[in-house]
Amino acid sequence: MLCKTKYFLKMHKYIFSLIILSILVLISCTYTKDHRVLFGKLKNGENIYKYLLANGSCEIEVISYGGIITSIKVPDKNNNLIDVALGFNTLDPYLKDHPYFGAIVGRYANRIDNGKFTINNMDYNLPINNNGTSLHGGIKGFDKVNWDVVSYDSEKKRYIKLNYLSKDMEEGYPGNLNIYVTYTLTDDNELRVKYEAETDKTTVLNLTQHTYFNLSGESFGDILDHKLEIDADSFLPVNEKIIPTGEIKNVEGTPFDFRKGKKIGKDLYKQDDQLLLGNGYDHCWVLNDYNKDLRKISEVNSDDSKIKMEVFTDLPGVQLYIGNFLDGSINSKQGMSYIKRSGFCLETQFFPNSPNTESFPSTVLEPGDKFSSTTTFKFSLQKKLILSFILFFSKILTKTIINSENKSDLTKPTFPSIIHSGQVKSIKTNNG
Repeated sequence: MLCKTKYFLKMHKYIFSLIILSILVLISCTYTKDHRVLFGKLKNGENIYKYLLANGSCEIEVISYGGIITSIKVPDKNNNLIDVALGFNTLDPYLKDHPYFGAIVGRYANRIDNGKFTINNMDYNLPINNNGTSLHGGIKGFDKVNWDVVSYDSEKKRYIKLNYLSKDMEEGYPGNLNIYVTYTLTDDNELRVKYEAETDKTTVLNLTQHTYFNLSGESFGDILDHKLEIDADSFLPVNEKIIPTGEIKNVEGTPFDFRKGKKIGKDLYKQDDQLLLGNGYDHCWVLNDYNKDLRKISEVNSDDSKIKMEVFTDLPGVQLYIGNFLDGSINSKQGMSYIKRSGFCLETQFFPNSPNTESFPSTVLEPGDKFSSTTTFKFSLQKKLILSFILFFSKILTKTIINSENKSDLTKPTFPSIIHSGQVKSIKTNNG
């Protein structure tokens, strides 16, 4: 009798263990399969989910709507995670009029003058949505559509791949354009943004990522004390519509010289026609060493958090925008106000209004060609002072040696053909 009782107890324990194990497996499978959080619903009832990228040091949150990066949390000088990306905690503010916080921007990032361009003797008209121009893809650009999540690393949480099919003549642009955007978080705290696109009809394309950064924290205040470096000898002056005039101007002796690094606010209030036209910095810099390869083009440092962000791209330009039109009417994630210049954008891209400016690198994409481009944002902490000095003087010495060996004339920028490994073909357009 005792033996029989022990047998039944043993069997009950075994069955109970199996039940618990089965429940845990089911929970685990469900979590692994989904690994997402409901962020809100569209008016048509469609669910919008939030996805997490994490590497044990950095955390990035992405939603399918607009491919928006809602949060970037990186360690500061005290090893505390702080959110350095402006945005919202809920979906509803993203569905209203907001300044493109964290969004994928296209079909054409930046401005096209009068909303018009010509390809192969065909005229195309785009919606006018900003001071006589078509801005960031028009009224309903890529920032306002729900992207399909085609792949998500739910186990390691290292990447997410989004897809959107922009139909022929959507917002006035020709061609069915199939776009993929992949966000990858590396072990080195790099956020890699890879763009891929193909079309069935000749079109124009200019994609960018529109995150507003504040390396002191998204609710900290303005970014005017951030130290910014841009590797560019030239920038594109603009007219009253913030459309490039076509001139490529040297930054030497202007407030637009960030080659050696300086605080964003250092020259912001100098008497300068371009600063007045842009209401501050809202211009495209012509990046040095454009050869279609990935290279470092910018560095930003916050003395408050000691966070450093480096930017790498294979594109020819970067638009610096410093939140000139933020006015305190939008609340931050912590309930504060996003005041004027409380965030900066470094929008890697082709040049504004390129379809109407033959001297600029072509943004034409042909059927059969594949567009591919990568931009990387790398986060780290500033090095200690003594090490910084050593690296600084080492850099100067290296440049001196290189310059002494190569004294070629670099005063005039040249733009190589854009097609390579899937880059856009350089084609002369009829600008009409």
